[in-house]
Amino acid sequence: MATLLHVDSSVFPGEASSSRSVTAAFRRTWEEQLPEGTVIYRDLATDPVPHITADAWSAGYAAPTERTPEQSTAFAARMKLIEELEQADAILIGAPMYNFSIPSTLKAWLDSVLLLGRTAGEAPSAQGTPVVVVASRGGSYAPGTPREGYEFVQNYLEATLKGTLGLDLDFIVPELTMAPRNPAMSELVPLYEASRKRAFDDATAKAKELAQRLTA
Repeated sequence: MATLLHVDSSVFPGEASSSRSVTAAFRRTWEEQLPEGTVIYRDLATDPVPHITADAWSAGYAAPTERTPEQSTAFAARMKLIEELEQADAILIGAPMYNFSIPSTLKAWLDSVLLLGRTAGEAPSAQGTPVVVVASRGGSYAPGTPREGYEFVQNYLEATLKGTLGLDLDFIVPELTMAPRNPAMSELVPLYEASRKRAFDDATAKAKELAQRLTA
């Protein structure tokens, strides 16, 4: 049966996190559609991936017989993450915007799974795998908004997930999530509510679509 790789990176737990709430809705629908499927779950906030080290990086360019013990240990940890990526039939990532970019824990995960000659390069090993990214943010950085130029989440992830790993990328973008808690944004609450509803609807629809595609 189908395997879903689910990666969350929000520092906030459960419903306190917009990205986690939407990825949870996607996953519930996925499991309803594929009750015998497998879910590999990575919570990068509670169980962070180590930031890339010189040993972990250089081991990817050294023959196995030439690696030091430290390189071998570090590379084994990278390979576990890479193999999870490769065995997934679909990928779900929660990527909230922190200070205009992705959480450092998600960047650490990406640094580990990006390996030239395997997951990256002329024939990426996970090429074509569908990936849905829930890119939540407290404000709006959509085209035409005052802070359009501060959008470094979708731009970066498109270059990394689609351009480098060759994944089939789709975004769900819950925005204005700070509106209910910031009095200065009170007039934006209706737009936030519409965005939130759209995000949950999209999560349900995309989960069903992917599940049906994989079982067709």
